[in-house]
Amino acid sequence: MSQLIGIVQRLKSLQEGSEAGEVQQRLFEVNGRTLCQVKYLPGKDTFELEVYDQDGKGNKYPFDDIDMTAIEIFDLLQEAKQQ
Repeated sequence: MSQLIGIVQRLKSLQEGSEAGEVQQRLFEVNGRTLCQVKYLPGKDTFELEVYDQDGKGNKYPFDDIDMTAIEIFDLLQEAKQQ
């Protein structure tokens, strides 16, 4: 549960850091492998989650809810830890 809280805090910091209008981004990694990158797009008030596969290619998904974004990141991290 504390990991989920940490993810939400990182996402909130993206929102707060974007007040200047710049796109903020964070990477989420497990064991040195980047699983995803999340950007906050202030003009659209959305998060863009780019999930990387084993080859490093990414698929992008938009989220307009911070909680749903955090849950998706949490699930990705948990799956990677179980592998």
